[in-house]
Amino acid sequence: MPKLLLLGAGFSRNWGGWLATEVFEYLLGTKAVIGSDKLRQLLWKHQLSGGFEAALAELQMLAKNNPAEWQFDLAEFESAVLVMFGDMNSGFLDLNDWDLQTSPKESSKTIASFLNKFDAIFTLNQDLLLEEHYLSRVDLSLISPRRWDGASLPGLDFRPSLEPFHHLSKARGRWIPQSNLNVDLSARMQPIYKLHGSSNWQKEDGSPLLIMGGNKTQEISTTPILQMYQNKFAEYLSEPNARLMVIGYGFGDEHINEALTQAVELGLKIFLIDPMGAELALRLNKTRSSGQITCGTSLESVFKKSLIGGSRRSLKEIFDGSPIEYKKVMNFFI
Repeated sequence: MPKLLLLGAGFSRNWGGWLATEVFEYLLGTKAVIGSDKLRQLLWKHQLSGGFEAALAELQMLAKNNPAEWQFDLAEFESAVLVMFGDMNSGFLDLNDWDLQTSPKESSKTIASFLNKFDAIFTLNQDLLLEEHYLSRVDLSLISPRRWDGASLPGLDFRPSLEPFHHLSKARGRWIPQSNLNVDLSARMQPIYKLHGSSNWQKEDGSPLLIMGGNKTQEISTTPILQMYQNKFAEYLSEPNARLMVIGYGFGDEHINEALTQAVELGLKIFLIDPMGAELALRLNKTRSSGQITCGTSLESVFKKSLIGGSRRSLKEIFDGSPIEYKKVMNFFI
């Protein structure tokens, strides 16, 4: 019975990471957007319908159809997004409350001991929170019960930072896809799959390897490491009696939702940690607004078939609050 974890932006939010609406506001203050009426208008156009990723998707299409007019704007916007990640990652490097517990800490309730319980971790996040505080600073071989010798990103080679004292930081170095991809790790290594790439991934030519915008499925299909990760995601979800805990994912990516829908038909069960809890699918259904003709959605069907529980609490409340809520979340592993 594989126990799997899927993370979205709401996971990083527990340590101050920005959600999409906050990224929208950050980008409004960047030099690229302040200096371009076209980019500013594009952002505002999509404020309530997809936010900055929808603006980026339209910009990508405009640049494809008319590169002479829009390619520079696309490069400026993408550069501004990378600067945003740089600022957010800088904050993550400096945080000192990774375990979200007031002193004294309970060793059995650390974030690392929680993550250690999963057979595989999948994340849509492109920030470096996990790289710095889980991959770099935690010796998984010391966590009881001992399951892993360590964790790694399959199919990638790590090139450490040349900065003094930072060569061990998995967040400060670079990750580059292997020339001969092998996404199968030793049975003693916990796999972490970043399904959309990451802000410190690079191609061999030095260009960033992360996907954003509205055409993720096509970009994944033309990026071997990400296609292999997507295939692994579907494979794990489809294993007999698979259980998936979802933290902070807003169900906005069609290719992820499609994989979940197919796996639920095969028996996948889901535990959801989200402020909206089991109501999330209903809240995302725009036809349930006042005055609309209500139509059920495939996501509502997925929830009804697969949910085996949920928590509306923040991770801080779960790990440093009531033992009642903590026990409910831990029941996922029984």
